[in-house]
Amino acid sequence: MPRPSQLDDPHYAAFAWGRYWMLMRWMALVTGIIIVVALGFLYASNGWVSVHLYIATGLGIAAAMLSSAGLMGLVFLSSGSGHDETIEDPLEGEVDIGD
Repeated sequence: MPRPSQLDDPHYAAFAWGRYWMLMRWMALVTGIIIVVALGFLYASNGWVSVHLYIATGLGIAAAMLSSAGLMGLVFLSSGSGHDETIEDPLEGEVDIGD
């Protein structure tokens, strides 16, 4: 039977998810700043090319940065809350590593 996770406690879960969403808000702000800087650099180096180039560049940067931040945030949430240790490992003690 799996051990209980700290995320099962509503107060701790609210605290942990609050930290996660605070991280995501900060990363959204950083992403916005990076997009403005990148589009400014793109305009300064190439001039006005096409609106589609700027839209695609902005969306590509946003997708890459926010998905990376979201996934890493979930990794930290899972690890930091002890949720990773609550799994039931059916092979625990049966796997011989080292030969």
